[in-house]
Amino acid sequence: MAMQKQTGGIDPATAIRLGDLVEYQPGSIVSRTLTNTPVGTLTLMAFDEGQGLSEHSAPYDAYVTAQDGVGELTIGGVPVTCRAGETVLMPANIPHAVNARQRFKMLLTMIRG
Repeated sequence: MAMQKQTGGIDPATAIRLGDLVEYQPGSIVSRTLTNTPVGTLTLMAFDEGQGLSEHSAPYDAYVTAQDGVGELTIGGVPVTCRAGETVLMPANIPHAVNARQRFKMLLTMIRG
């Protein structure tokens, strides 16, 4: 049985490096949605140094898994450093923000429900 390429361009049954699927752009934040389903989303993001997302909240738990660099998450007013290979839970309905101390790539996994 042939497998079809998934939304976001990931081939099934293929090992990939997630950080290679999104590139840095000077002075910008680049995002790429890998999947968006009723149960959740996977979004890759690349932040140039000094870029970030202002404080906001979401109705669902979200997990940040750093792919490259160092980011600072602020969750409920508490700063958390996240380095390549580390994962941080941002709980539902708690204000959070993301700031790139240096270039920073992350996978954002949001679980609905």
